[in-house]
Amino acid sequence: EQVVGDTLQSAFNSAGQRCSALRVLFVQAEIAPRVMSLLDGAMQELVVGDPSRLATDIGPVIDRPAQQMLEAHSHWLQRQGGRLVATVPVSSIRDVGHFIAPHAFEIDTLKQLTHEVFGPILHIIPYQAHCLEQVIDAINQTGYGLTLGIHSRIDSTIETIKQQARVGNLYINRNMIGAVVGVQPFGGEGLSGTGPKAGGPHYLYRFLNERTLTTNTAALGGNTTLLTMR
Repeated sequence: EQVVGDTLQSAFNSAGQRCSALRVLFVQAEIAPRVMSLLDGAMQELVVGDPSRLATDIGPVIDRPAQQMLEAHSHWLQRQGGRLVATVPVSSIRDVGHFIAPHAFEIDTLKQLTHEVFGPILHIIPYQAHCLEQVIDAINQTGYGLTLGIHSRIDSTIETIKQQARVGNLYINRNMIGAVVGVQPFGGEGLSGTGPKAGGPHYLYRFLNERTLTTNTAALGGNTTLLTMR
């Protein structure tokens, strides 16, 4: 249940329009059917609508092009054999804003995704337990490394991912959004960014210019030791 709750927050809060949002959920094959069943039930409870209302869980995406892109991606996934795990109906408000139904699709491999889909669409990939390191390699090979989350009770599994995953922010047994400035400095690796993290102790240096000053004291003549004495 914690996995499902954290998945909902990570994938669908802010209508999935966060750079740190969950796009791909890898689930161990032995528990994948149960997790997807729970996820389906939880998604049926979500309310898509006016974000000014307290009862609303998910608001609209930013504009019409974003809405069209997400709809096109959903149709493309289904044509490519993606299995719809769950969705949320939005027909009653479809024409009054840029609303898109949150979707969860089961797909086969990470290679099926060629670009980021910035919105409330979650891709689920079951994997065999003995293939964990191949999963980490596949993630690393994308070149992107902003956020990654782990849910596990096995310390050795957590340690393996901690050591091998090339990401800027790694979250363990919690959701993977909402980094707090000064507590969880935020920034990625590789194609997701380089340099000091925002909100971290080294971030201020990015706003400074380094200067090197060199003086040839011997050019004045005389004893250089005496010239440098105060």
